[in-house]
Amino acid sequence: MANIKSAKKRIKVIQTKTLQNQMIKSQLHTVVKKFLAAVESGDKEAATAAHRLAIKKVDQAVAHGILHKNTAAHRKSAYTLKLNAMA
Repeated sequence: MANIKSAKKRIKVIQTKTLQNQMIKSQLHTVVKKFLAAVESGDKEAATAAHRLAIKKVDQAVAHGILHKNTAAHRKSAYTLKLNAMA
């Protein structure tokens, strides 16, 4: 455990940021799971709406520094290919 006041503060800040990052990651995983389920079920309207939300969450993860922009581009491309393959 840290003894210096600034080190104690950094520990608290890191814990808070870690929780925020976990929340964003969890939301992202949930939305992607719903999108993939909609694609599997074959419901084009639900899949399109879920795709839009999944892309938004991926972009938000990049903005928060959770995903690298190239990783996000790769995932968004894969999701779009899955959506287009439904047609």
